[in-house]
Amino acid sequence: MIFKPFTDYLQLEKKYSPHTVTAYLKDLEDFQKFASEEYQYADIVNVNYSIVRSWIVSLVDSGISNRTVNRKLSSLKTYYKFLLKTGQIEINPLAKHKALKTSKKIQVPFSEREIVDVMEMMQVEDNFEGLRDRLIVELFYSTGIRRAELISVKLNDVSFPQKTIKVLGKRNKERIIPLLPAVLKTIKEYLPFREQLEKIEDTEMLFLTSKGVKIYETLVYRIINSYFSLASEKVKKSPHILRHSFATHLLNEGADINAVKELLGHSSLASTQVYTQNSIAKLKEVYKNAHPRN
Repeated sequence: MIFKPFTDYLQLEKKYSPHTVTAYLKDLEDFQKFASEEYQYADIVNVNYSIVRSWIVSLVDSGISNRTVNRKLSSLKTYYKFLLKTGQIEINPLAKHKALKTSKKIQVPFSEREIVDVMEMMQVEDNFEGLRDRLIVELFYSTGIRRAELISVKLNDVSFPQKTIKVLGKRNKERIIPLLPAVLKTIKEYLPFREQLEKIEDTEMLFLTSKGVKIYETLVYRIINSYFSLASEKVKKSPHILRHSFATHLLNEGADINAVKELLGHSSLASTQVYTQNSIAKLKEVYKNAHPRN
């Protein structure tokens, strides 16, 4: 495979997830195809920025968003940094490239009322799938974990004595998150139903399908979307919005932003500060309603 050394670098040194590595390779292959068809380049090691710029123009003309174009160019930039690092090139063709301008996407979290409504709705489901789905919602909202992290949770990652859950995050970074008593109670209710499945293939995994195999991303998305569609009129109803709600509600209640950063598994505070937008809006409302001069 032409990009195998780069793939090894992403997996072994950068410790990127399989999903991220696949996305990087797809971007490189797309650019390789463009350079080959338009400029007869057998490989993209020695291309110059004018060819990259032509690719950018073709992507924008095809209707791809600036945000997606920037992501593709980020893959290219990482690739050429790797070639520079390994001495295969002397100049990075994207060294002076500036990202295309994008509009900020505002993620609207679920309200506390919407989450309570969904939780109450799910209390009546006293079977394997019902308890599993309720536990998924409770874990997302009470821990703020990512969808990929939830899918990868193993039975022995849950510690009842410590009342914690161990999560394997991006770049294989582990973190320990405390669990609420209500969540521990739901886990205890769910486990007997899980054990009663006819056949369990992925024995170590906490979350399974009814066929006894590890749950998958689209199923988790469907679970969140289907339940929250009954309680919310928001356009986007996804696991990430639950993670966003977790962070926003904690900050609204006065949680320290550095503590929220650690819970979310962010490597930098800048990533966590995205979630403060809604908190600032609430602060403004409280200030307006409570200040004597208003």
